[in-house]
Amino acid sequence: MDEDLSTYVLVMTTVDTKDGADKLSRAVVDARLAASGQVTGPIETTYRHLGEVAQGTEWQVLFRTTGDRLPELEALVSAEHPYDSPEIISLPILSGPPAYLEWITRATR
Repeated sequence: MDEDLSTYVLVMTTVDTKDGADKLSRAVVDARLAASGQVTGPIETTYRHLGEVAQGTEWQVLFRTTGDRLPELEALVSAEHPYDSPEIISLPILSGPPAYLEWITRATR
């Protein structure tokens, strides 16, 4: 496929339970908004909330998608996410084997 490499995106979010991470990953992939959702964790997080420093355990979800699917992916993650203000960070995938990038495109169509 002759798609520009900048159209491939890695999206990250974190949630407070493994079950929640698994459900979010499945919902996004089922909707064909990402080729895959990878759950990692538990991870220990230190953060500031309501003026206090807190710590907690989270699970990270990494999605591989295309830039044109990103708005819908962000909307679904926001709607299904347990946090009021979820982290949804997108990073460009600058390179990858052509067959892998083609798989991302096919899986999100």
